[in-house]
Amino acid sequence: MRKNLKFVSAQEAVKVVKSGDHIHLSSVASAPQILINALVERGENKEFKDVRIHHLHTEGEAPYANPKFEGIFFHQAFFVGSNVRKSVQAGYADYIPIFLSETQKLYRSGTLPCNVAMMQVSTPDNHGFVSLGTSVDATLAAIETADYVIAVVNKNVPRAWGDAMIPLSMIDIFVEDNTPLEPAHFADPDEIECAIGRNCAALIEDGANLQMGIGAIPNAVLAQLGNHKNLGIHTEMFADGVLPLVESGVINGANKAIDKGKLVATFLMGSQKVYDFIDDNPMVLMQDVGYTNDPFIIAKNPKVTAINSALQIDLTGQVCADSIGTKHYSGVGGQVDFIYGASQSQGGKAIIAMPSVTKKGISKIAPVLNLGAGVVTTRNHIHWFVTEHGAVNLYGKSLQERARLLTSIAHPDHRESLEKAAFERFGPHYHHIGL
Repeated sequence: MRKNLKFVSAQEAVKVVKSGDHIHLSSVASAPQILINALVERGENKEFKDVRIHHLHTEGEAPYANPKFEGIFFHQAFFVGSNVRKSVQAGYADYIPIFLSETQKLYRSGTLPCNVAMMQVSTPDNHGFVSLGTSVDATLAAIETADYVIAVVNKNVPRAWGDAMIPLSMIDIFVEDNTPLEPAHFADPDEIECAIGRNCAALIEDGANLQMGIGAIPNAVLAQLGNHKNLGIHTEMFADGVLPLVESGVINGANKAIDKGKLVATFLMGSQKVYDFIDDNPMVLMQDVGYTNDPFIIAKNPKVTAINSALQIDLTGQVCADSIGTKHYSGVGGQVDFIYGASQSQGGKAIIAMPSVTKKGISKIAPVLNLGAGVVTTRNHIHWFVTEHGAVNLYGKSLQERARLLTSIAHPDHRESLEKAAFERFGPHYHHIGL
């Protein structure tokens, strides 16, 4: 099948891009760097203008977000990663607020046009299929709706199963490049993150179905689960931390009501070990983000335990997870999808976990959110909240009760000031509220 493909250079492939086009790039490790570089070359030559670029978080460079391309490229992310954060905060790039579950809907509903979809795929199999590998997310929807689909065939892209498998007939232009996929690097959990991991792990029951976000805290949680039984994975992404638990049989999906025995995700971030693990592995289903992150599908599994992080929380339970004041930092991502899905799951637990203070010692539990902070998880959605000092369940608790509970797991240095702020807010009856 491979012999029948006609390959062109990256420079030739991106000639289909014209002024005013909307381009979708596959995310994380699958960002097609060879096409990005060829596109930027055309941008430097001023061959077009007002080209809009959309994607979730990508690993590697994002040169199109450089201020020098103002008027040529305009990057509008569905999630702000570290490689475009400064440009977004400076106004040279931008962010589209959207639940991760609905990123695909932007394309399928026609809300956003997709003129050119660019991604990396595995080498074709004998049946004429390639795999999107580590990035299905909104990329499948972009492929379905694009005027042109450009695929970089790369032998390093794992042959992932599920919605990742697409026929060659969906692709218009083929480019070949065998550059290894960009690995994601996570720091080892520090003492505080390990304590948070222990507090979260204490809430996870045998038979739970897990979703975890990105970073050191999820890895710290997973490291505590070696003695658990029959855990499952239905998540937006997973990384290296799940691999030892799969190998030991702790994660086997036996208690899942849907996709029993399968690890379900929509994109991956991790080392080469993760890419090798999903390669031709029928245990892993890489699915459309409209499936993985649909709260009503999430809720079909029992004991869904969703663990997500935040930047700040106020005393009533409003969670900011996407900005530091008015400075945009990341995105809504799948937090609300999974918080709601887990809360509707039979025996489910929705958990927000974060350190009690910043690196500079400022309390992340605050009387009020910083001016301009974005509320991602509302006070109506929140259930469990965890710091290194403990775990509290805010569901069904009044505002005054929440203030007392959150203060109880704040950093000891800040509890007195938080108590004072609550007293000033709620009046003299505050101290009579019991826990």
